Amino acid sequence: MSRLSLTRVKIYRTVARQLHGVVPCWICREPVALEDATLEHIKPLVDGGSSHIDNLAISHRTCNHGRHAKAAGGSGQ
Repeated sequence: MSRLSLTRVKIYRTVARQLHGVVPCWICREPVALEDATLEHIKPLVDGGSSHIDNLAISHRTCNHGRHAKAAGGSGQ
């Protein structure tokens, strides 16, 4: 498992403990299961964002990919 994957799991479990087991997607606000969770940079690295905990959020894999497709000029679908 990669270091980022371990970070994703650790952050997910921390948020789940704090929110009584419900982890909302940063993008759509719906609950996210661990197996569908991705770690999202709120401010993208290319825009000067960092990988600091304050710039990371949990999102659905599909929401994350849709956000990036939209930013690249695609439909996000």
